[in-house]
Amino acid sequence: MRRFVIIMLAVSLVIGGVIAYFASPDPDGLERVAEDKGFAEQAKDPSLEVMPDYTMPGVGGFASSFLAGVIGVLATFGVVYVGMRLTSRKKP
Repeated sequence: MRRFVIIMLAVSLVIGGVIAYFASPDPDGLERVAEDKGFAEQAKDPSLEVMPDYTMPGVGGFASSFLAGVIGVLATFGVVYVGMRLTSRKKP
């Protein structure tokens, strides 16, 4: 089981890193509706942007998107792993 998790994590890291490069620069659903309905200019900028628009600040090009994808996969894995450890039963 442990080997399977490690392999799947490695595959997810590669896929997440590569796919992040192809993230669309077009607005997502909520932004698109706001633009279509004419209230997009009333939106406030976020007070903190960790990885704005699938990029890593201070890094350029493909590496920027790749790192953002890898960090996103690791963060998701970490949250799921901790959640599973907290809710799983101990073997007798």
